[in-house]
Amino acid sequence: MNTLHVKKGDTVEVISGRCKGQRGKVVATAPSEGKVMVEGVNIVSKHLKPRGQHQQGGIIKTEGAMYACKVMAVCPKCDKAVRTGTKVVDGKKVRYCKKCQKEF
Repeated sequence: MNTLHVKKGDTVEVISGRCKGQRGKVVATAPSEGKVMVEGVNIVSKHLKPRGQHQQGGIIKTEGAMYACKVMAVCPKCDKAVRTGTKVVDGKKVRYCKKCQKEF
């Protein structure tokens, strides 16, 4: 099983690609594919076919999945995209900012 450096609910910043510089909250993760979905980032058009008699088809805009290596976690204290590390505190593994050493 693969692990990701970001979790659901983290605020992240996109570091490469057409959405570079945008920030958002991680909505979903797919560790097996190495992808994440970020709220308001990587908006794609999806063509929907009507699946019922009263359902309407059309083109909708939604978030698309993107590779996790294209995003970095944002430290709540520094308010910058930072690398994260892990350390054991009171028997629990916690993540911390490599710049300011703040746990999050």
